[in-house]
Amino acid sequence: MDDPCLLQQFLAPLKVCAEYKPAFGTTENGLSLVDFHTLYGGDEFYSWIGLDSDLVYSAHKAAGGLTSIYRQIGVGAEHLLREIIKHKITLSAEQVAWQYKYMAATNKEACHILDARISLDDVADVTIKKRLKKWLNAAQKRTGGASAKHKLQGAIFEIRQGYKSADSKRQNADLRFGAKAYQVNHIPVIAVLSSQVSETVIQRYKNAGMLVITGTRSPDSTISTFSFFKDIIGFDLENFFRDNSTAIKEVIHGLIRNLLTAN
Repeated sequence: MDDPCLLQQFLAPLKVCAEYKPAFGTTENGLSLVDFHTLYGGDEFYSWIGLDSDLVYSAHKAAGGLTSIYRQIGVGAEHLLREIIKHKITLSAEQVAWQYKYMAATNKEACHILDARISLDDVADVTIKKRLKKWLNAAQKRTGGASAKHKLQGAIFEIRQGYKSADSKRQNADLRFGAKAYQVNHIPVIAVLSSQVSETVIQRYKNAGMLVITGTRSPDSTISTFSFFKDIIGFDLENFFRDNSTAIKEVIHGLIRNLLTAN
């Protein structure tokens, strides 16, 4: 496992952002600038007040496209961190995977797939297993409450690039995942790369006994995602992003420049 392969894991999902076009509520594929002028130019009211302008198209393209970039950075983060966990702990795709079934609001069975799992039974390296056990003990003390009732056998991760959303549906899904993880004696972990999170949401998770680690510079591996990967997983995630910053910025900035044009 080398940096170019890991960099590809992180950047590959962003390719779809290059093709982003705003839909204007009409199509999943999005409208071209010509299609936009046909739609808005044919609407007398929008035409009268000037909303059939290239500037409006650019604004919609930038707004929706930036949301797409954030979303795909999250997908890339999930792929990257799962690949690091698999390689450094020598886990198979089956061992790192975890999902559970539940009844959705429609009274139909649904499946929630989580981003990564580390179970002590799957860790062959004695030194790594010892580190993980020590970390699990520290994580249990950090969370208290619900986790104190369980003999932890591992951790299950939901990976995010950032968490500023206060979407209730997402929160409920995360809290449901937390309860399900404890049912199999694994601590539920929300692992965030950014330090920008909704404190209200994060506190709700903590109150439910979930461990939340973020992109803070703390040396505590039960607080910092970067410290967790460096000290427990054995991979310097901070150095990875620093070393590849130029290449990543080139891709991100290229996508943003494209979003700011009307074409």
